[in-house]
Amino acid sequence: MFTIDAHLDLSMNALEWNRDLTLPVSDINAREKGLTDKPDRGNSVVSLPALREGNIGLVVATQIARYVAPGNSLPGWNSAEQAWAQTQGQLAWYQAMVEKGEMAQIRNLSELDAHLALWDNGEDNSSKPVGFILSLEGADSIVTVDYLEKAYENGLRALGPAHYGPGRYAHGTDASAPLNEQGKALLRKMDELGIILDTTHLCDLAFWEALDIFQGPVWASHNNCRALVDHNRQFSDEMIKALVDRGAVIGAAMDAWMLSPDWERGKSSPEGRGVTLNTVLDHMDHICQIAGNANHIGIGSDLDGAFGTEQCPADLTSIKDLDKIADLLSNRGYSNQEIKKILYGNWLNFLKKAWG
Repeated sequence: MFTIDAHLDLSMNALEWNRDLTLPVSDINAREKGLTDKPDRGNSVVSLPALREGNIGLVVATQIARYVAPGNSLPGWNSAEQAWAQTQGQLAWYQAMVEKGEMAQIRNLSELDAHLALWDNGEDNSSKPVGFILSLEGADSIVTVDYLEKAYENGLRALGPAHYGPGRYAHGTDASAPLNEQGKALLRKMDELGIILDTTHLCDLAFWEALDIFQGPVWASHNNCRALVDHNRQFSDEMIKALVDRGAVIGAAMDAWMLSPDWERGKSSPEGRGVTLNTVLDHMDHICQIAGNANHIGIGSDLDGAFGTEQCPADLTSIKDLDKIADLLSNRGYSNQEIKKILYGNWLNFLKKAWG
């Protein structure tokens, strides 16, 4: 069954983690044996062959580069121009994957329809390009609002104004502040260009202001529920209800710290905490209860977001294992029609409405 994953940091893994994502996951991990510079070395779960093996034919793929002001201890760049250059290197990697036939960029409805037809032609998927919609996680690299036009020309179709900490346009996880004037101008420019607003990572104050200012299509590529794991990174029930009212789709994230209360990085384990794909489904269920239907959830795994098997569901050793979700949903009483919506239908309906 075709699956869409609405959040993967592929270019970050390729460039900053130095992973050749055209290789099988096992080969990537074998090459990292003995490396300790990253906490997830040797634990990768994502590659392009693994996506094909799991019939994940379309992803929302990110660019990401944070600006850090003096005194900010988060990793990042010392100027917006440096951050922009980093995202352009990431763009070049995606373009190289397109030229190699490994990926196909999806920028509009006609390209989306053509890609879906390719993946539904009955032929073996093992050599088909993985489609990607380009997204920007955190707007720090947008040097000025005018740079959004350059980004749009290069295929940017979704943008989350914030990531972790204080941002140039909006504050994100573990920070709090209203939108500044630049942030408000950014949202208006996104509206003008037709760029989707990704509310993931926005702090509460910025979240509510963004929904008031931005009039276009809104989604949350990778977010879970505060009612189940109480942290500002998650959405409150009130926020979920507001997104449902806007017609948003919320992608379920699979980072174990977002699935298990009081997770201790480097100490807790998915096995020890009992974190499985069913734990992810608990968050999906919660959103469905708020919405009253299964029309507003999907997958936004974030499975290559600087963690691997040490911090993802215990029954997932490769992103291919997302194919287990259909049976798990069926076991919970979801109908075949609802399962298709969750795996791909809700994202496709959203895109067809946004781009139609």
